[in-house]
Amino acid sequence: MQDISFESRLMQAWLQRGWLARLLWPLSMLFAFVTVARRAMYALGLRRATRLPVPVVVVGNIFVGGTGKTPLTIWLVEALRAAGYEPGVISRGHGAAAAQVPRAVILGGDPRLYGDEPLLIAEQARCPVMVGRRRVAAAKALLQVHPEVNVIISDDGLQHYALARDIEIVLSDSRGVGNGWLLPAGPLRESRHRRRDFTVVNLGRDSVLPAGAIGMTVAGSDAWQLCSADHHRRALADFMHSTEQDRLWGGTRIVAAAGIGNPARFFFTLRNAGLQIIEMPLPDHYNFSANPFAGLDADLILITGKDAVKCRAIESIRNDPRIWVVPVTAHIDGPLAEHIVEKLHERPTA
Repeated sequence: MQDISFESRLMQAWLQRGWLARLLWPLSMLFAFVTVARRAMYALGLRRATRLPVPVVVVGNIFVGGTGKTPLTIWLVEALRAAGYEPGVISRGHGAAAAQVPRAVILGGDPRLYGDEPLLIAEQARCPVMVGRRRVAAAKALLQVHPEVNVIISDDGLQHYALARDIEIVLSDSRGVGNGWLLPAGPLRESRHRRRDFTVVNLGRDSVLPAGAIGMTVAGSDAWQLCSADHHRRALADFMHSTEQDRLWGGTRIVAAAGIGNPARFFFTLRNAGLQIIEMPLPDHYNFSANPFAGLDADLILITGKDAVKCRAIESIRNDPRIWVVPVTAHIDGPLAEHIVEKLHERPTA
């Protein structure tokens, strides 16, 4: 729980220009110099970006931490497939073993080999996914194994300039740009004014959509039981109705746990569905080596799909009948898919 507290304090510091942010501001100027220098080396031709034989679409953010890239990536795979493309995804594979070597994600595999997000993308989007620290190598390996792929989506990688890209999608959420400063004084990886082709905002409560941006909402309507072999599903609305036994105890005690970059977004999704929950935020990419649900006073425990790919590999957790997984889906407000397809058609043929 100390890690959670530290993350929370740091995020609060990044959302305002308080004493801690001001103390770190000189370091952010050094970070800015390094960032600008790296970009300049590619712009001046001192380093060359690798252009692949197929178009590349990068989905990323400049705000450190989770903004909803995984649901947007899954949506984009499905949208491009509907437009007649054969998409594949590359990802760094956060926390993956032997990440230096490109590795193809196998459905139902061990998340420790690939990372939780790439495994979730492969299983939900049903497309080829390759992980690797060097995205150029991962993309080449993907095309070698899957020659039918004719467009590559890079999950994150805006700052991985070695890979040439045809379209950049910058995703943000209700936190905007925080205090507007770069790391470590603020939450930004690079300037908020960097170029991009599309800006998508993951909307939350009281979100304001900037001019020219495209709105995205993430919602879930049902849940499936982790210990159920057939993924027995229930509508989220069903959890609002107490059984006779529940009423004796004063109602169903629902705990919502989320080991994602912005747990508050998951909690908002559940409350927006009408549920009364007790929040249990966990560090991003939490590995569940220590079972946080053991001895937890809860009738139901709702977790994210990202956490589920790790929880199902741990016997004491996957056999807990209280745990239900809430898959979420991205919904885009506007013709983003059509605009992306138009830009892909404009790409010069090799």
